[in-house]
Amino acid sequence: MSSAAENGDAAPGKQNEEKTYKKTASSAIKGAIQLGIGYTVGNLTSKPDRDVLMQDFYVVESVFLPSEGSNLTPAHHYPDFRFKTYAPLAFRYFRELFGIKPDDYLYSICSEPLIELSNPGASGSLFFVTSDDEFIIKTVQHKEAEFLQKLLPGYYMNLNQNPRTLLPKFYGLYCMQSGGINIRIVVMNNVLPRSMRMHFTYDLKGSTYKRRASRKEREKSNPTFKDLDFLQDMHEGLYFDTETYNALMKTLQRDCRVLESFKIMDYSLLLGIHILDHSLKEKEEEISQNVPDAKRSGMQKVLYSTAMESIQGPGKSGDGIITENPDTMGGIPAKSHKGEKLLLFMGIIDILQSYRLMKKLEHSWKALVYDGDTVSVHRPSFYADRFLKFMNSRVFKKIQALKASPSKKRCNSIAALKATSQEIVSSVSQEWKDEKRDLLTEGQSFSSLDEEALGSRHRPDLVPSTPSLFEAASLATTISSSSLYVNEHYPHDRTTLYSSSKGLPSSSTFTLEEGTIYLASETNALEMQDDNASVLDVYL
Repeated sequence: MSSAAENGDAAPGKQNEEKTYKKTASSAIKGAIQLGIGYTVGNLTSKPDRDVLMQDFYVVESVFLPSEGSNLTPAHHYPDFRFKTYAPLAFRYFRELFGIKPDDYLYSICSEPLIELSNPGASGSLFFVTSDDEFIIKTVQHKEAEFLQKLLPGYYMNLNQNPRTLLPKFYGLYCMQSGGINIRIVVMNNVLPRSMRMHFTYDLKGSTYKRRASRKEREKSNPTFKDLDFLQDMHEGLYFDTETYNALMKTLQRDCRVLESFKIMDYSLLLGIHILDHSLKEKEEEISQNVPDAKRSGMQKVLYSTAMESIQGPGKSGDGIITENPDTMGGIPAKSHKGEKLLLFMGIIDILQSYRLMKKLEHSWKALVYDGDTVSVHRPSFYADRFLKFMNSRVFKKIQALKASPSKKRCNSIAALKATSQEIVSSVSQEWKDEKRDLLTEGQSFSSLDEEALGSRHRPDLVPSTPSLFEAASLATTISSSSLYVNEHYPHDRTTLYSSSKGLPSSSTFTLEEGTIYLASETNALEMQDDNASVLDVYL
């Protein structure tokens, strides 16, 4: 199954030209789908609710609907056909898990004609959307339907563990048999709402080999572009806030690991981008008026159906429905590299491709001709890693917090630094003042010494300022002193002050001569014995 862009727009210019699938008109297929689902779902309501058992995943129910009708089926104007329902009880559980009631399911599918969509892929599958924009119905190949049947037990387990996922939500698997032709269909969630215009739609796989939209696709009114187109148009990626980015990447990583465990590859991320531009408001209103929107105004509301619901965990909004702005329709807010405000709608599609023999042969052949790491078909583990790397590095990016408010952080840090420095300076200043006051008080008892020094006149170059003497002593004290005393027996005509806790000579000497302080170091044996002894001498 190749990429499909369920972009919610009917094929332009082809509404009067009826398509065929396996030589069956699309109108006959749509009618048979509505008749068959109407009968099977209605018949299922008579069966009591119970736990899903392993054998329920492999049950196939069948009913014949002749054109003339029968006791159980209504008459219709389509060819006779047989309608098969796969795992009806299991799919009923899936629908209940997402809050879909049987009456709402029937009303969405059977009340009004289905709307046919264009398909940009190469599979030739038909796509239909319900009139209320709720469900997508797609034709699948036999191998894909068979693979989905085998996948159901694991799919059931994954949904139980995590209903919030970007993986497709399958609501039913059916088969219509008519004239020896089997047409298998699957009912899924609608990723891109038609009532919200998608200015850009991308089908992203993370590969580059032939990943550019064809010329025919580009000519459409709403084309679906591919990886190389995205790298050209959105070369700097799409930006999210940190919380949204982390939630999105966590969901993608979890989903990719689930797909890898099932050996699934070649899936895509369908990405719809809506630009919130006021100039397009009138056009948006015109489009929304032309689209029936019973989903938004009425009863039906599928749980975990929008992109925002799919990535948000229960920690934010519990298990209930997230309250959304009706204008956003569940889109994920983002910004472009130009600063444009965007709403993103996304989901992983095309997961029914397993890495079997044919895919292995396809990869081997393409790897011989091209770079094997660039082709889309690859082993599941490599495919998942490449897919995540592409989404993480090229498509989705995180707005750095520093870009939002760097000045605030700097101001806060500077303010804190200033406060701390002021505290330190004030405490040091207070200590300095206290010590200086103590020195001055103690120095008054040595006035005779000062008078003797100042009156000797043997040294005309002495500094005749007592405060300077004690300021120098104060400087020495702040370094390594706890007390001061005067050595009056010093053999020179200089005033000496010792600073020591025990009155011992110091190893450091400060000399003040001609306005300059000199530092001399001396060491004696007594100091080696007592490290706490220190003397600071100031010579004048």
